Amino acid sequence: MKNVFFTLFVLVALTVTQAFAYNMKDFTNDAKIMSAMQLLEQSGESEVFANLKRNSVKVKFYNLSGYGNVYATNSYDPSGRRVILINSTYANAPVEQIACLIAHESMHVLKKPTLQEETIATQKEAATWVRLKRASVTYPQSKLTKRLDKLADLHLASRADGQNHIQTKIASSSFYKSQFGI
Repeated sequence: MKNVFFTLFVLVALTVTQAFAYNMKDFTNDAKIMSAMQLLEQSGESEVFANLKRNSVKVKFYNLSGYGNVYATNSYDPSGRRVILINSTYANAPVEQIACLIAHESMHVLKKPTLQEETIATQKEAATWVRLKRASVTYPQSKLTKRLDKLADLHLASRADGQNHIQTKIASSSFYKSQFGI
């Protein structure tokens, strides 16, 4: 009798899990981005998917060389639909890093970003890197890896001392000062 209940429990659990699984093709056609999104899904990043779904966001690699030193951006396509553009420079980056960029950009939900929204997005990126970075992997020493490691350090320091080091860093950046008018 216990085996019957256990079997029923497992079947119900598998059915419920499948019901809540996201169809990654709703968000992208790129296999690497799909892998990064599956990693986000497996790590329980439901807020990322809620934002992507609510805003009907598509995610793709795009040549952002004309935009300066940009890792990714949240923008609109010519039809006015939301799109996350990940700099094609990072198309060969590890999926954990692509996942962090998606997590960051998914937090941008306002038409015009604010210091608070940028802080939330950057905190999400940092927390995602802390959670997804595998100790057994040697990541390439790229600008993206260095950025993520620095953000992770700020995130962990913020958790340790209660200060918001990420917001302080953003607020002191000349780029963000001009963007947010601070």
